[in-house]
Amino acid sequence: MNIYGHWCSCWFYRWPSWVCRGGNAALYAASGIRALVEKLFTGYSRKLFILKFLLIFLAFFFGVVGLANLQKGSRMEKITRKGVDVMIALDVSKSMLATDVQPDRLTRARQLISKLMDKLDNDRVGLVVFAGNAYLQMPLTVDYSAAKMYLSTVSPDMIPTQGTAIGQAIQVSDDAFNKKERKHKALIIISDGEDHDETAIQRTKAAFENGAVTNTIGIGSVAGSPLPDPETGSYKKDREGNTVISKLNEAELRGIAAAGKGIYQHLDNNTDDVVNTLVSKIDGMEQKEFGENVFTDYNSYFQYFLGVCLALLLIEFFIPEVRFKRTPESPAV
Repeated sequence: MNIYGHWCSCWFYRWPSWVCRGGNAALYAASGIRALVEKLFTGYSRKLFILKFLLIFLAFFFGVVGLANLQKGSRMEKITRKGVDVMIALDVSKSMLATDVQPDRLTRARQLISKLMDKLDNDRVGLVVFAGNAYLQMPLTVDYSAAKMYLSTVSPDMIPTQGTAIGQAIQVSDDAFNKKERKHKALIIISDGEDHDETAIQRTKAAFENGAVTNTIGIGSVAGSPLPDPETGSYKKDREGNTVISKLNEAELRGIAAAGKGIYQHLDNNTDDVVNTLVSKIDGMEQKEFGENVFTDYNSYFQYFLGVCLALLLIEFFIPEVRFKRTPESPAV
């Protein structure tokens, strides 16, 4: 009898008691159900049933872990690369939800960054997100898969303070670079430039003195676009009831790029062109050699978990479902 059979039998065992409560005890006794139930549950052991269930549960657990194929690095090598350190500062303010660039500014910016990572080879990439404040989302790394994972999580909800603190974003990005180096650094700012602070130009010049070339990407339209309001399902309005329009501030972004000796690009439906221009700019910079320790060989441990799974199933198979009563010995004549 399997586990499913045990549950069915438990229901079948309790059913006669319900019949008796309904006044059909005579029918229950005469129909032979009592004898059948007593025969089915002769030697039934709740402890054995629970033990078999636990063994099957543990076998399933170890089987799932084994199929996950846990691995551990067994050999590490130092790989030398030539490239540039690239910090990307992404505006995640709510103005980036405007739909003058389809599907919206933030989604198009994420697509741009993802395609840029596909074009980069040995360059290290870091990510800073900013709105009213700026935060280092991911330090410099050559693990582009991890970078794309971090990129997929960015949204306006991650920074409650609204605004466009470009100056603070430049400062956080500059701090993420190696302070001992005075070159091989590129900063890319992606924003609509709206509601910017007054320190952006000053901090851009300071970053350039530390060796960082600043490029800016303006996203949106100069004419502007209304901002969707998720709470009302319509467009956001100001205190006077007027629809809020978010406009691209190209003048600010051009000024930052000029102060940082970089280039300005307008992102609309020209994602590939902007990516190719940025890659050409980065490839034209002086590159540095840097080493990184990476695992080149891994040991798999799935066989141990699957072995435990098989052993548990074998143990469960050989455990009886009922207790066998000892047959009393016949008295000697």
